[in-house]
Amino acid sequence: MADRVVLASSGGLETSVGIGWLRDATGKDVVALAVDVGQGDDLDVVRQRALDCGAVESLVVDAKDEFADEYVVPALRANALHQKRYPLVSALSRPLIAKHLALTAKQLGADSVAHGCTGVGNDQVRFAAAVAAIAPDLRTLAPVRDPGLHRDRAIASAQERGLPVPHVESSHHSVDQNLWGRSVQSASLEDPWSAPAEALYASTHDPAVPQQADEVTITFDRGVPVALDGQRFSVLRLVQELDAVAGKHGVGRIDVVEDRLTGTKSREVYEAPAAIALITAHEELESLTLERDVLRYKRGVEAEWAGLVYDGLWFGGLKRGLDAFLEHTQQHVSGDVRLRLQGGRATVTGRRSEQSLYDFDLATSEAGDEPDRSPARGFTELWSLPGRITARRDAAN
Repeated sequence: MADRVVLASSGGLETSVGIGWLRDATGKDVVALAVDVGQGDDLDVVRQRALDCGAVESLVVDAKDEFADEYVVPALRANALHQKRYPLVSALSRPLIAKHLALTAKQLGADSVAHGCTGVGNDQVRFAAAVAAIAPDLRTLAPVRDPGLHRDRAIASAQERGLPVPHVESSHHSVDQNLWGRSVQSASLEDPWSAPAEALYASTHDPAVPQQADEVTITFDRGVPVALDGQRFSVLRLVQELDAVAGKHGVGRIDVVEDRLTGTKSREVYEAPAAIALITAHEELESLTLERDVLRYKRGVEAEWAGLVYDGLWFGGLKRGLDAFLEHTQQHVSGDVRLRLQGGRATVTGRRSEQSLYDFDLATSEAGDEPDRSPARGFTELWSLPGRITARRDAAN
């Protein structure tokens, strides 16, 4: 029905207030859609809140396994870290939410979708780009950004209308969470000199508090984590299990000033225990099973892949091409990696694989076990030849 607009609903202040704005500004009925990507919210409450705020229908989609299998796994193949620092937490979930937003709109015959993003961040671009790539005929609305509904005005509007949203203040931090991690920004964090208060963290313990280390062994099959300490799990369950044990040791706390795709800088704090542990383990297994030139080239592809996803181009042609390369590199990335978790760090203490390229006989320097080194002299001479020729030329000038 073209007289409907489908809103990506989180149950928070902005999307709750946005329901009324969309209805008033467009004359359309609002259908709220909440997508469960492991954010841990009570989505029955989110669903009811949308109805109480004026939505004619409120839908919930359980996409946790889809998120784990089709979004987290590709990110792990890419060892994806934006600016070499943090996993793509929010950026990874936005294309999935946008996908369900667009599909729901098409199923309902709606001609427009909406999100609760402001005009200063990355997510407004991510939603719009993803929807455009999936359903180019849909119009994307932003009921917070478009009317300039700043947080103070949104709070006042909620109070005036008696909307059933949790008590909020303009000075509160903005939090986003999913299976892959948790991000916090705004309020006190807008001063890059201000240290994060311990109360800001929710999924990690203080790494400065001494406690007994834990050791875990992660098993990979073609780059996909399939078991933890010998027990097989789905990707979703494995991430959840590892999140708990790594979080207990404060693994995955990240405080970073990042470059937004809009050109501004933003200071954010992240918690991503399982993501950091898995990327650490996966990179180590690749170092054992991939050739040197593949590893070297892959590092550049990883940075490009992370940049594309951060910039909202999940469904773009270049990103799909890089996916094909990354998937191909994983055909021999199978084996076990042992991690020691303590004091905020996930430290590799062992790795093994039947696909290993490590050869003890070639690596050893023990007397009596050395392989034939006679080819080494000729190789060294040839390898040094370009440098010798260049040095002679330079000395003559």
